Amino acid sequence: MPTRPAPLRRVARAAALAALTAAPLAAQSETGAPAPQVVRMDSARIAALYVSNRHEDHPPADYARQMAQKRRTDSVYAARSANVMEFRKITYRSRVDGMTIPAYLFAPLQKRGAKGHAAMIWVHGGVHGDWGTSMFPFVREAVQRGYVIITPDYRGSTGHGEAHHKAIDYGGKEVDDVISAVDFLKTLPYVDQDRLGMMGWSHGGFITAHTLFRDAHEFKAGAAIVPVTNLITRLSYRGPGYARSFSTQKELQGLPHEQLEEYVRRSPVYHAEKLKVPMLVHVATNDRDVYYIEDVQMVHTLRSLKPDLAETKIYVDPAPWGSSVGHAFSRRVDPVTLERVDSPEQIDSWNRTWTFFDWTLRPYEDRSKPAPPVRTR
Repeated sequence: MPTRPAPLRRVARAAALAALTAAPLAAQSETGAPAPQVVRMDSARIAALYVSNRHEDHPPADYARQMAQKRRTDSVYAARSANVMEFRKITYRSRVDGMTIPAYLFAPLQKRGAKGHAAMIWVHGGVHGDWGTSMFPFVREAVQRGYVIITPDYRGSTGHGEAHHKAIDYGGKEVDDVISAVDFLKTLPYVDQDRLGMMGWSHGGFITAHTLFRDAHEFKAGAAIVPVTNLITRLSYRGPGYARSFSTQKELQGLPHEQLEEYVRRSPVYHAEKLKVPMLVHVATNDRDVYYIEDVQMVHTLRSLKPDLAETKIYVDPAPWGSSVGHAFSRRVDPVTLERVDSPEQIDSWNRTWTFFDWTLRPYEDRSKPAPPVRTR
């Protein structure tokens, strides 16, 4: 009997093997494609990982408690500001849809004349947060340096009831809410519209970056401290519990893989090439809220694309503050005395920040007075 060619021997062995494994292969389709894998479902894991895209499933809050806390914040600022600086609760309309935006206004007690003061919009952080009392010593310093400060509680902020809370639009209309504070500043004759800045922390830094990366805006400079920069990265490492606060927002209704273009549009790191004014960015390597792996994307992008406009600094494991470790490294404030609890890094960050804005906004100049003559010879 002639010897079979090698290919035929391999076919024969394959046929024998098929006979031995006939039961598992019976699950294959007639075309030979493997059958879908059957995975045992873990109901507890399903519940933990499920992320709704329905707005009615947006995480609820204790609105009464939040409003009571806001009233306490109001009273603390009123008491602490007495004979130190002007403090007012104000409202204005958002440019995007006319929504009423509450805010605080801080200004020197003795006003200069027309266009005498530089002004800044300071933006609070938190997916749902508000302007709290821990920022008191920094606001006081700003006013002492000659600034007028306005602090918007944009849509989604806490302390203003359920409707305001659920109107959250992270990276969307909230940016217009903040920018619209300029319209209120225009009603103050002592504010110089040519010396406007913006600064924010965390989510507030995110809004600041979005503002500075717009095609057109009214600001001469801005600072984003430990800013959120990339929502696609952020939601991937924060997990389902955090993602539910985004996927259920009315203007998102989905996760990044479902609404990729929208999440890219709402992530400032992808728009840094539009920066046209000086920008300061400070981040911390031990940040346990906006992790360094996210923030460093913004730092490297700005250093690459805008080295002449962006001033960036990476603080390596600065002295921690609270559960977020380095996230509040430059906001170390005693919760009782409301005074700074300085660390070397906090001092350095604020010194750099004040110098940056002093150079760009000139708060010490009283432009209500004629400039001194210039000597020509």
